[in-house]
Amino acid sequence: MEEVKKDEPLNPEEESFMQKAKKLVDKADDFIEEKAGQVRKSKAFGNVSEALDRAEDYVEDKIEDLKQSGAKEKLANLADKAEDKAEEALSRLKDIGRKVANKTADKLEDIAENIKKKTKEDEIPAKNPEDLTGTVPGTSTESIPVSTPESTPGNS
Repeated sequence: MEEVKKDEPLNPEEESFMQKAKKLVDKADDFIEEKAGQVRKSKAFGNVSEALDRAEDYVEDKIEDLKQSGAKEKLANLADKAEDKAEEALSRLKDIGRKVANKTADKLEDIAENIKKKTKEDEIPAKNPEDLTGTVPGTSTESIPVSTPESTPGNS
């Protein structure tokens, strides 16, 4: 035969403590339920509940309005247009940059050519060191009397 054993506490003091705790928890539960019922019946709770319901309805309405207005799509379209314009502006700036670079390169080439021409003109080959003195080849180095206004007769 099977014997059903009950959980018998080993110590009667422990049983009374457990029973007391259980009774205390039950009383607290009853007290909380009673006070919650009183709060629910109060006018302030009714007002707060009503205000909360209205706020919830308002928020739901605004969310629905926002969905119907297509704000998300409008913002997406606006972002796409802004991106397209930015790409177009960047393309234009690249073109302008290329043109400026080409013009600058052309100007630098012109300047380089001018410098080359000037240096060639200045570098007429001098075959004789006497040529560097400024005398014409084939003439003597003797000084030729040149008349100046002071040395002309009758100007004293």
